[in-house]
Amino acid sequence: RTVPAVVFWQWVNQSFNAFVNYTNRNAASPISLRQIGVAYVTATGAALATAVGLNLYTKRAPPLLARWVPFAAVAAANCVNIPMMRQQEIINGITVTDENNNELGRSRRAAVKGIAQVVLSRITMAAPGMIILPIIMERLEKFPFMQRIRVLHGPLQVLLCGGFLLFMVPAACALFPQRCSLALADLEVELRDSIMAKHGDKVPYVYFNKGL
Repeated sequence: RTVPAVVFWQWVNQSFNAFVNYTNRNAASPISLRQIGVAYVTATGAALATAVGLNLYTKRAPPLLARWVPFAAVAAANCVNIPMMRQQEIINGITVTDENNNELGRSRRAAVKGIAQVVLSRITMAAPGMIILPIIMERLEKFPFMQRIRVLHGPLQVLLCGGFLLFMVPAACALFPQRCSLALADLEVELRDSIMAKHGDKVPYVYFNKGL
């Protein structure tokens, strides 16, 4: 709950997230070490700024509000970390196919849709453990037996958080299909015209892997 603790744990968390986002990107879109570095620093900076800023802002607020600061930091960082780590997909587009997996071209709009869905999934994944768990802990800490075993508060929170994630990881990943679709009318004009010139109106939707 101190500023150094907030800085350290947000740094650890975003370092881990950067690694996860890199390994779960669309592997067909390479990213340079410089871009990885910029993405890492930007996302970590966003998380730290949000967490430290809100921590200072909520010092006079109810304790429960202060406990929700980490979720705000994680949500803000996800909105930066994932798009930055997968920026090559947004810049160069990702491969889109027809329903039979025949390649049709590369689309930046498909990349934006896929990444947006991943961001929403990640925030949803973290939400119950970071919003509901603080409420549970605040209620539990009022009981005398919980006040006597303060040393176990940390392990208990980790255990409960793990329980939430056990259910929320598959649930959040299932929010959107892995093989995502996009209507032909929503594609870039040049790609849409190219597909229509080759296939006419036989391809109403294109498909792509949104990543994780």
